[in-house]
Amino acid sequence: MKAPEALSLGKKIRFLGEAAPFFVFMALFRALGIDVASAVGGFLGRHIYSRLPAGHVARQNLKQAYPDKSPEEIDAIVLKVCENLGRVVGEYPHLDKLSVGPGGRIEVEGAEHGYDAVARNKGVMLISGHFANWEVLVLTGNKLGYEGGFVYRPPNNPYVANWISRQRGKLGPTEQITKGAKGTRRIFTLLRRGKCIYMLVDQKTYEGVGVPYFGREALTTPAPASLALKLGSALVPVACRRTEGAHFKVTIYPALEIAQQSDGDADVEALTAEITARVEAMVREDPTQWLWTHRRWTTPRDIEKMKKMGLA
Repeated sequence: MKAPEALSLGKKIRFLGEAAPFFVFMALFRALGIDVASAVGGFLGRHIYSRLPAGHVARQNLKQAYPDKSPEEIDAIVLKVCENLGRVVGEYPHLDKLSVGPGGRIEVEGAEHGYDAVARNKGVMLISGHFANWEVLVLTGNKLGYEGGFVYRPPNNPYVANWISRQRGKLGPTEQITKGAKGTRRIFTLLRRGKCIYMLVDQKTYEGVGVPYFGREALTTPAPASLALKLGSALVPVACRRTEGAHFKVTIYPALEIAQQSDGDADVEALTAEITARVEAMVREDPTQWLWTHRRWTTPRDIEKMKKMGLA
């Protein structure tokens, strides 16, 4: 993505026009305070966002993942999912208020598992998904002293992307790594130095491998598995739950046991499947906390697109 100053005048005007409503809402949410902003965002998500196409996507995904659930049960989950997403938006101007520990807004369980992995000095990948407010993951890890960088895909609008990065950087890691070849090289360097990398591994990627997720194939990034096998870095699953309002619980699990065999590609695929299975297990603990609005699973259209890209 080009920096705003490198854009043509026409693109600057277009992106600023697109970003203006976003910044108006962020200013309003900032003025409301974190608890009210979170509640208002949740109300808008529950009563408006759930009626938009994203709500339909969530219903279809849930029907496939939970065929035994009734339409009423599916609808109840969708409403909570959309409410959570609205809360996330309302909380973005207040990331600097999400404190960790006693009296704070973030409770942590299992911090010792992260420290144990860091002590190996071979690098750590803290792997998670879009649970609750996923920004809480990096804020918590940074507060606990897990030094490193956060891997992310920036929004298409560079003005919005820069604003979100600044918000995240107030309490989170200073190093924010965009996905891509350059980002992968930087991840490799940090892991070699024994640092931590925060990764959300629950979104579709056309460069991924197809592994099971809720009984269906899902294209998933093989990067964490590949790096763990090459470098001996630890893979530490982490879940974030919204407990009440703008309060959260982060659970850090023991590092995965990595069994390396003789076939590199098969090892990567098997470990990617295991990582994805751990994400699925975290989702199943409370499906209302995950981002069901994402088109996660492989479709025939995806296969055709991959063929055109030379990936299939």
